[in-house]
Amino acid sequence: MYLRHLQLGSFRNWDRVDIALTPGPTVFVGRNGEGKTNLVEAVGYLATMGSHRVASDAPLVRQGAPQAVVRAALRREDRELLVEIEINPGRANRVRVNRAALPRPRELLGLVKTVLFAPEDLVLVRGDPAERRRFLDDLLVSRTPRLAGVRSDYDRVLKQRNALLKTARLARGNALATLDVWDGHLVELGGQLLAARLRLVAELGPHVARSYADVAGADAAVAALGYASTVPLAGDGTPLPPGDRLPDVAELSAALRERVAERRGEEVDRGMTLVGPHRDDLVISLGSMPAKGFASHGESWSLALALKLGCFALLRSDGEEPVLLLDDVFATLDAERRAALAAVARSAEQTLITAAVLDDVPTELRRTVVQVAGGQAVPSRAAAAEDGAVDGAVLEEGAR
Repeated sequence: MYLRHLQLGSFRNWDRVDIALTPGPTVFVGRNGEGKTNLVEAVGYLATMGSHRVASDAPLVRQGAPQAVVRAALRREDRELLVEIEINPGRANRVRVNRAALPRPRELLGLVKTVLFAPEDLVLVRGDPAERRRFLDDLLVSRTPRLAGVRSDYDRVLKQRNALLKTARLARGNALATLDVWDGHLVELGGQLLAARLRLVAELGPHVARSYADVAGADAAVAALGYASTVPLAGDGTPLPPGDRLPDVAELSAALRERVAERRGEEVDRGMTLVGPHRDDLVISLGSMPAKGFASHGESWSLALALKLGCFALLRSDGEEPVLLLDDVFATLDAERRAALAAVARSAEQTLITAAVLDDVPTELRRTVVQVAGGQAVPSRAAAAEDGAVDGAVLEEGAR
């Protein structure tokens, strides 16, 4: 899969921009603050319906504009897709695919696949568990779009259950009976999320281990992934051995139900849900030690890169090429890590790269360069001369 055209309207600092794109590597180069990262952020939004930089949609809309628009023409094998997202802070976003409106925006998830590596990804190794849970769930949804509904429903149940727990001590009558109903929903949805996460960690782990060896060298400690859960059956954080049998949804739901019952009194006292996938963590290990708190700065960077390269390899093994997005990372990497990343970038069907200085990008990736400055993105002649069967006019028609 690759993008043939990208158009933004009132997105971040862009009033309007139209860019023709081609397979292979493209480098967006310009000074800091010109909007390079905003371009790859928009492409990532097509895949996740969220930003890798902010938690809400409001900052994505240009100041003074009521909404932002991201439009893209994509090629998936022999199919042409026209995707439009209308970002409306405070209101429901609207999504159209091939000019047809989707009933729910999340139905877009899984249609566009990207893997983005950015300086912010260091938090996957050094940051809070919430960052790693989001990482896992975004990858889950990319591979299995129906899980977007499971995750959304779980979050809704969790919110309702927490609200009830906060008032449970003062409530009368059938308050605890009502809590039993929400327990049932939490257990059902939580068991599905736990099972999906465990499968993902088991499948992703070998790819991350290989990628880390490529990045850090064959003599480096072995990288591994484990899952630490509030439900003991789901894992205690030790690396998941390849090929081991994993508990299924029914087993995990039963174990979750047991833990919820065990901690009911504590939850009522504290007014919050203490058991479930919302409290779990992805554990990244180097050798026998957890990376968080023990890995050096260089090892942390290598692990963050290996996580994203592992994602790329896993999605590719599913039979579809994701678009690789590299946001201002080459300047932060040493020669060995640059070489490992460049090798993957060369092999990708399409790689979009941002850089403040073109010399930071390996020479072999400078096939097409787009200069970003003064509110304009000007492609090199190579990109401009490429086949324009899907151009700005077609994108405009899709917006009507």
